[in-house]
Amino acid sequence: MRASMVVLLLLGTVAAGCRHGEEDTPPVVAVKVVRAEVVNVPLTVEAPGTIFGRAQANISSRITAPIRRLNARKGDDVKAGQVLAVLESSDLKAEQANALAAVADAEASLQKTKNGTLPTDIQRARSDLAAKEATLTLAQRIYDRRSDLYRQGAISTRELQTSEADRALAKANYDVARLNLDILENQTSGNDLEIAQSRVAQSKARRALADADLSFAELKSPLKGTITEQFMYPGDLAKPDLPLFTVVDLSAGVARAQVPESQAGQISRGQICNFTGQDPSTAVMAGKVTVVNQAVDPARRTVEVWCEIPNSRRVLKAGVFGKVTFFVGDALEAVVVPQAAVEFQEGSTHGKAYVVDRQHIAHLRDVEAAPIDGKRVRIRQGIAPGETVIVQGGYGLPDGTKVDFTGGSR
Repeated sequence: MRASMVVLLLLGTVAAGCRHGEEDTPPVVAVKVVRAEVVNVPLTVEAPGTIFGRAQANISSRITAPIRRLNARKGDDVKAGQVLAVLESSDLKAEQANALAAVADAEASLQKTKNGTLPTDIQRARSDLAAKEATLTLAQRIYDRRSDLYRQGAISTRELQTSEADRALAKANYDVARLNLDILENQTSGNDLEIAQSRVAQSKARRALADADLSFAELKSPLKGTITEQFMYPGDLAKPDLPLFTVVDLSAGVARAQVPESQAGQISRGQICNFTGQDPSTAVMAGKVTVVNQAVDPARRTVEVWCEIPNSRRVLKAGVFGKVTFFVGDALEAVVVPQAAVEFQEGSTHGKAYVVDRQHIAHLRDVEAAPIDGKRVRIRQGIAPGETVIVQGGYGLPDGTKVDFTGGSR
């Protein structure tokens, strides 16, 4: 019995000694690592973006009238100037006919005035002038006859002077009548002509307005594109404040991206940009920056930037959402590691990474980094070229942990 107890006590002591030795041995964690490389990489800025057309028009009626016929529908490709809808226009045609008749009447009145149809006052003035001219002619003949008789001594000086006074009076009356007719002809007939011409101009203006109203009964596309929205159908009442169609020119897609204010200064017109959509057909499409807005959205603190992408095959559709990548330059001899090596703080370029020293001890470091292509990041601060970083197995690892990466380093 005593021997058995001694054996048990010895076994317990050995077991306790073994457990104490295990606790003193630090754990070794298996990880995968890579070395930080030095390469030349393109500098990019990424932002979410939505596809719009190169041009877009919301087509509304200029008049209020029922829709009689639609010549195009949602999804149709249309040409510039193509008639998309026709409105009821019988009343407009009647107004146009009335305007045409008014123009014809005004032009006839103008021609009649030009041909010399004069008011009664002018006719009376002409008659008066003719009478005064006859009186002057008679007075002149009497004066001439009496002048001859005076030279012959047949009449007295008084009689000659009387005849001369009669002639002077007749001449004065004639001049007054002549002047009166000139005034009437130059003023009255001129005013009549101006009035007639004004009436012609007014009637033509009313005709132009009627023609315009009638032309508004046909709704035409202002551009070549695709109808992406249709809001009304035959029988509906078209109004100026209600659109009928939306036409979008998708010969080029414009990705409108919201770039953070802190990064927008790196982007300028003419730079290369890519759009990456969720649809495999729009995986990566290249374009060029055409617009960099000069105002910051006060709510989101972003700047709108347009990336215009050729779309001859109509791969891009309006409203598609994706990511826009702007190529803003090159970083020469940049320190690069896989993106999996850095755990970023959300919404920032600050993160943490594990660097392994020569004794296989992992050290947690603060780093500043920027994404490159979704797989790699460029280290701005925190990791030196050639240092070994953990890319797998380091999540939640305590600082100072010994690691094993035999066969896992490259």
